[in-house]
Amino acid sequence: MRSKLLLSLVFILLYCQAYSQSDKTKILLLGSDHLFQVYQEGNPETDVLTHENQVEIQAFTSSVEQYHPDMIMIESLPEAQAEVDSLYALYRQDKLDVSSLEYGRSEVYQLAFRIGKSQGLDEIVCVNSKGGTSQNILDNGDNIELYQNETTEFRKVVGAKYAALREGTLPFNEYLTFLNQPEAYNMIYHLRYLTPARVTNGTFTNPDEMVDTAFIDPHYIGAELISVFKNRDYKIYSNIVTNQLRKKPERMLLIIGVGHIGSLKSIFRDDPAYELVDANEYLMKN
Repeated sequence: MRSKLLLSLVFILLYCQAYSQSDKTKILLLGSDHLFQVYQEGNPETDVLTHENQVEIQAFTSSVEQYHPDMIMIESLPEAQAEVDSLYALYRQDKLDVSSLEYGRSEVYQLAFRIGKSQGLDEIVCVNSKGGTSQNILDNGDNIELYQNETTEFRKVVGAKYAALREGTLPFNEYLTFLNQPEAYNMIYHLRYLTPARVTNGTFTNPDEMVDTAFIDPHYIGAELISVFKNRDYKIYSNIVTNQLRKKPERMLLIIGVGHIGSLKSIFRDDPAYELVDANEYLMKN
């Protein structure tokens, strides 16, 4: 009797697991640099609008397109949705010259619009949230050298990649693929969301208006910085999941600054309604 009961329980658990797995919404978190900021006037190697770099961008987006998303989300505020809708409608009709736009080099146009059009999607969804701040406001406190040393090492890696872009030895396709490797986004995650917690007994230097200093505890100054970053990520997460509830997509794609990837992955990893899709399933195919 006991063995039959155990077998029944195992069967029920396996059935529930299989059902819940098929019921999950897939989401691929795609990290990007802010491509309009990468551009340096007078250096065509950094310009995504040149023919050579358009070929590279197309190669990257062609890989992502194999995922076949049915909703694409971007790092723009929901308040900008009407403007994005208007521009995307023109883009789908080949009536939008992105090179004439102030931020035409942005990943919104270069990645999201391109993939959305190829997949026949009617809209690109804005899910960003106000918040965040500069990492530089944390520059003092106990153990600050741990944070500063890690920041220095991180900047060396970033500097080397930017130098390679400027010299034309690192194609944009390879650069964007690099950003989506665990060693890249986890390096940023560790620097922004873990190491600051080791810094205590300090103050923020020239904090911007997004940091409510009235409630800052100087003893936990590093953790306070993390909370500013994480607060924004949870709001982005809220915008994503509420859009899913309204529109019922099954294969979501978020294109966002790579600095958010590690944090958002940690959030979605704990949400049983979602299945995280590794970008490398598509980026490393070719």
